[in-house]
Amino acid sequence: MLNDSKLETYLLERHTPETAKIYLRDIRIYLDYMTEERAEKAGYKDILQYVDYLRKKHKNPRTVNRMLYGAKSWHNWLLHTGRREDHPCRFLRLRDAKGQDIQLQDLFSSTELEQLMERKERYESVRIRNQVLVSLLIYQGLRLKETEQVRLQDVDLEAGTVHTRGMAKTLPRTLKMKPKQIMLFYRYIHEIRPKTISENTDRLILNIRGKAIKADDINYLVETFRDLFPDRKLNAQTIRQSVIANLLKEGKDLRVVQVFAGHKNPSSTERYRQTGLEELKAAVQKHHPLG
Repeated sequence: MLNDSKLETYLLERHTPETAKIYLRDIRIYLDYMTEERAEKAGYKDILQYVDYLRKKHKNPRTVNRMLYGAKSWHNWLLHTGRREDHPCRFLRLRDAKGQDIQLQDLFSSTELEQLMERKERYESVRIRNQVLVSLLIYQGLRLKETEQVRLQDVDLEAGTVHTRGMAKTLPRTLKMKPKQIMLFYRYIHEIRPKTISENTDRLILNIRGKAIKADDINYLVETFRDLFPDRKLNAQTIRQSVIANLLKEGKDLRVVQVFAGHKNPSSTERYRQTGLEELKAAVQKHHPLG
C-alpha cells in the first residue's frame, strides 16, 4: 500500500498536494496500527479503538480528528476500488474536536472551490442555475440566507455588481462580480429563468419547481458536491470561511476584507488570520481615522 501510486493519484485528484501528503502519512499510521488486512475488515468498534489509541498519544482533539480523517480516506479508497461496499466510520464525528476557532488548515483553496463550478449536469438549464448559485458562494462569499434573498433588481450587469441586503450578523454591501459571472447571469436571467418560473417572485434564483429557492435547497445542492471532497466538511459556511481566509492569505487589506464579508466587528474578520488584532485596528484607523 505504501508504494501504491494509484492511492496517491486518488488523493491528489481530490485534495491539494499538501492535504494529500498529510492523508498519506495518516493512512500509514492507521495501517501500522491496524494492519492492512485487518483494516479491510474493520468495523465501527475497531475504529473507536483506534480513536482511543490516538487520544492516548495526542492530547489535542483536533490532531486526533485529523488523523481520523486519514482512516476515513483509506476506507473511501476501499470503496472506490471495490474492495469494500460499506464505510465503517463515514459518519463518525468527534465532539471534542469542535471549537469556536476557525480551522484555517481545513478550509478550501480557491482552486478547490473552482471545482464546484466545473461539474457537468444532464440539463443545460440546471447547469446554468447551479453555476449562478455556486458563484455567489465562492466569489462573493454570501451566507445562505443572503444567497436566498438576492433579487433580480440586486444584480446590475452593466456595473458588474450584485447587492446583498445583509442579515442579522452581516451588513448590506454591493460586491463586484467576476467577469465570467456577467454572461452567466445574463443567460440565466434572460434565457433560463423565464422558462422555469412558476410563481410571481423577484427572487433571483429558483428551485427545480420554479419557485423562489430556500436555504434548505441551497444546502441540499452543496451537499451533492461532497463527493469531490469526501473526507472534508463542505457546506455553505465552510465555503464562505474559505473565501474570506483566501482573500487574507492573498494579502488583501484587512479592512477591505471586513467590508467584503459584511462583518460588523473587526474581530469577526480577525478570526481568519493568525496575526494580532492590533493590525486590523490599525487598518481600520487608517481608513476611518475619526472612528
